Amino acid sequence: MPKIIGSSTTVVEIDGLKIDELAGNVATSEDIISIAYVTVSEPTSEPWLTLDYDEWLCVLKGKMILHYTDGGNERTLEVNAGETCMVAKGERFRPVFPIAPTEYIPVCSPAFRPDRCHREEGEESSDVTKNLIKLHSGNKELQCTSSDKKDVLYHMCQKTLWEEASHNGKAYYSPTFETDGFFTHATAVPERLIETANHFYTQTLGEWICLELSRSALENIGIITKDEQPLPVADAVVSENWVKNNWVCPHIYGGIPTVDGLNVLQKIHPIIRTDDGKFVNIDGLTE
Repeated sequence: MPKIIGSSTTVVEIDGLKIDELAGNVATSEDIISIAYVTVSEPTSEPWLTLDYDEWLCVLKGKMILHYTDGGNERTLEVNAGETCMVAKGERFRPVFPIAPTEYIPVCSPAFRPDRCHREEGEESSDVTKNLIKLHSGNKELQCTSSDKKDVLYHMCQKTLWEEASHNGKAYYSPTFETDGFFTHATAVPERLIETANHFYTQTLGEWICLELSRSALENIGIITKDEQPLPVADAVVSENWVKNNWVCPHIYGGIPTVDGLNVLQKIHPIIRTDDGKFVNIDGLTE
């Protein structure tokens, strides 16, 4: 039967931005979905965000402008009153609110949590982030991923090829580097690694590792990373679901340096496989 499960709770109120959660981890103690009512009383903006959930943005009044990258170029999408847009899990975007008042309803599935919303706001978390972490923590500690985490890229490769390049002091290039278009495949979303590996690499046997890399360190030595649509590996086409869900895939336009001191390589994670080549786990990244 119908029942009251919670009540509106203000989770953010700062610099003309107020967010009242109507359902979710704070208002109703549920993680399935979150619904909020957001009011913008003066022009403002958010930092670049990457979400670990799908989000629907329903604009009731005013408008918002979403900045995003496409093919390495920054673009914008204007969402006006009466319109709804969707931001898929894993997409990187920056919301700007140029006029006030603006009101909108964000719906997130699964529910919003600060550790699912990666905010590029510098080395120190903002007051907004700190308060959200406090509200959502409950009996467990949550950590919000800030810009230092969104700097991280992941690339999976054969251990022997990486060690050979490292031993010789040369940059590592994947076997399909030239065929693919002179770039190295990567992801910024660790949850996608196993699915990607099983889609492309099960026929390549042997020991594999996952390299944890720094996007900014690559840029510092002239190697640019572009956020683009999923692209094939040699003759293997991408999954239709990746295209349908608008996956954003970082492509590193160069090899991966192996020289110490450049701070490009942050960690190496072992990858666990079954005897028939299936990828099942990446130590320290996936379950």
